[in-house]
This record gives sequence, structure tokens and C-alpha cells, in this order.
Amino acid sequence: MAEKEQALREKELGNEAYKKKNFDVAIQHYNKAIELDPTDITFHNNLAAVYFERKEYEQCIKQCEKGIEIGRENRADFKLIAKALTRIGNAHKKLGNLVAAKTHYEKALSEHRTPDTKTLLSEVEKMIKEEERRKYINPELAEKEKELGNDFFRKGDYSTALKHYSEAIKRNPDDPKLYSNRAACYTKLAAFDLGLKDCEMCVKLDEKFIKGWVRMGKILQGMQQQSKALSAYQKALELDPQNAEALEGYRACTIQTHSNPEEVWKKAMSDPEVQKILKDPAMRLILEQMQSDPKAVQDHLKNPEIASKIQKLLESGIIQIH
Repeated sequence: MAEKEQALREKELGNEAYKKKNFDVAIQHYNKAIELDPTDITFHNNLAAVYFERKEYEQCIKQCEKGIEIGRENRADFKLIAKALTRIGNAHKKLGNLVAAKTHYEKALSEHRTPDTKTLLSEVEKMIKEEERRKYINPELAEKEKELGNDFFRKGDYSTALKHYSEAIKRNPDDPKLYSNRAACYTKLAAFDLGLKDCEMCVKLDEKFIKGWVRMGKILQGMQQQSKALSAYQKALELDPQNAEALEGYRACTIQTHSNPEEVWKKAMSDPEVQKILKDPAMRLILEQMQSDPKAVQDHLKNPEIASKIQKLLESGIIQIH
């Protein structure tokens, strides 16, 4: 009994030294505690914590494993076993052994569930996923997959083309052309919402990629969102005023949008933001100027705030730019 009490005193002295970051002294006291009472997992856990702080991660893992073995033999509290397993996970994470870290966090949670360990597991799973994603990137293989996708697309086998384009994107996720190609596939398969997402990604990666804007316009037309399609075609025409597809799409949208002017006006005026813009005296002057001098719009578009308001009116169908 006296030895157990003395062991606890040694542990307390070790804790004091640990708090002061006097790790050599802490190790001496924890080792003395283990010598006096080799059946207590806590002493092993504390010693492992010192090794972790000293960045001696391999030694930390060995000490935790020894502590777990002692703990199992002496029916230690599951919480203490879980603590040792979590620390092994942390050490593996520091060593870059992410899969081993994940395994030990899972083992810890099977012994005792804590929010902290669940968070650590979630973080390491994300790290593993990101590492796998990065390792998978290969632009050369992406190009081969794209060519295969193009072949199947030309044959009209859009489902198979889609698989190849998706694989190409995994292999080179920063190439906007791949998203544009897959969007074309989605359009053929009438999966407009997925195609639109790809177009948005495409122009996010390269806002000067005309085909991305044109394709977005076509998809929005297919979704009967004529005013938004107009905006996409407008973006394309800003980059290339002579682009035939953008011009054709823009004209088609303009006809459809304004085939029922009363309906367009009624719908637009139900939007509080449109109402606010039209009530702004400065904006009304600008709109009048745009009517008498269409070229004036280019100057106004240089002002981000005005450009944003004009864009809103374009999308609502109230105004159009020729």
C-alpha cells in the first residue's frame, strides 16, 4: 500500500515538472512511479505524453502500447485505454501515417466515445481523402480520358463519354475544358442542373473561357431561365463580340424573354431589388442615357456598383443591350 501511495506522489511530482516543461525531470518521476506500481496505466500514459511533447513519437507509441497491455491485464477504465489509443493516433498523425492514425482513433472510439476523438477522426479522414486526391492527379492520363470521352461523345454514347470525362476531371481537376465537355454530356442527357454546376466550375477556373459561358447560356435556356441565359451570353460577347453561338443564343433569348413584355414587366416589378433600382434617380438618368446612346453602357459597366444594377435589370428582362 505504501508503495502505491509513493507511486502517486511520484506521479504528482512528474505532473508538476511536465507543466513546467521540465521533461527530463518528469520522465524520472514517471519512471519511478512505474517502478513502484507497474500495474497503473496512468503512469504509462503520462510518460507517453512527455515523449509526445518531445516529438519522440515512436517512443510515445511504444509507451502507449505498453500502457494498454498493462491496462488490459489490470482491467483499467475504458476511458484510460481510449486515451492511450487516441495518443497513438496523434503520434501516427505527426509521423504522417494517416491510415494508422485513423485506425487508432476508431479503436479509441470503440472503447470510449468523446467529441474530441470524433473530431480528430473526421480531420484525419479528410486528410486521407485529400492525399488520395492529390496522388491521383495526372494531367497526361486526364488527356487520354478526355480523348476517349470525345470519341464516345461523337458516337452519341453520352453515358460512356460522361464516365471518361468524370475520370479526366479526377485526374486533372483544374482544367476548365474538362468541365465544359462534361457539361455538354449532361446537356445531352437532359441533366441540366449537373451541367450548370460544371459550367459554373468551368468559368470559375477560367472566367475568360468563352465556351463555358456559351454552354452555360444553352443550359439555362434549356431550363427556361431566359434572363440568366442572356447574362451568360452577354459575358461571352464581352469576351468575343463576334462569337456566332453567343450571338445566336442571345438573340433567341431576347425574343423569348420579350415575347410577352407585360408578363416580363409584372414579374420583374415583383422583385424588391428591381423596384429599388428603378426608383434610384441616378440609375434612371443612366438608363435614359443608355437609350439615346447605347455605347454609353460600356462606360457605366466600369463602375462595379452600377454594373451590378444593370446586370440585375438585364436578368429581369426589363432592359436589353444590343
